[in-house]
Amino acid sequence: MTRSYAYKLIRPDSIPDALKKSERYRLLGEPDEAESVCLDILKVDSGNQYALVDLILALTDQFPRERNPRVKLAQQYVALLTDEYQRQYYTAVVLEREARTQKERDTPPAIVFLMYSDAMECYEGAAAISPPGDDSAVLRWNACMRAIRRRQLQPGLEPESWEKD
Repeated sequence: MTRSYAYKLIRPDSIPDALKKSERYRLLGEPDEAESVCLDILKVDSGNQYALVDLILALTDQFPRERNPRVKLAQQYVALLTDEYQRQYYTAVVLEREARTQKERDTPPAIVFLMYSDAMECYEGAAAISPPGDDSAVLRWNACMRAIRRRQLQPGLEPESWEKD
């Protein structure tokens, strides 16, 4: 007897619990499991914005250990976000995490600098349209700036000339 294997669908009423599991898996450092849960949620509710965000983050959590990070895949999921602020913010997150991964792989500093610059540009766009009380994009922009300065990635400027934190 040949057995057929196919993915099973979760029940729609289990989505809130599945979202909690996805977040927990990410916090435990198990992004593959979080990705799987998010894909299961999206099979049942393709427009679930919370699952999309968690999926994007789970994919970017995997960048450091992947030979070729799935940046394009993460960006495809970002494009499915319905809120413009969220799209800009998570585009920046993907770019920032790719820059951080490339920095750890000894990519030339000028290239890593440009990657961080792209992320910062997206964070600026997100900050311009952020909801009241949400300065997440500003916090991430500052984190990128600190990463650039700490690693002396900015071409053409000496660290002494930069504003001190």
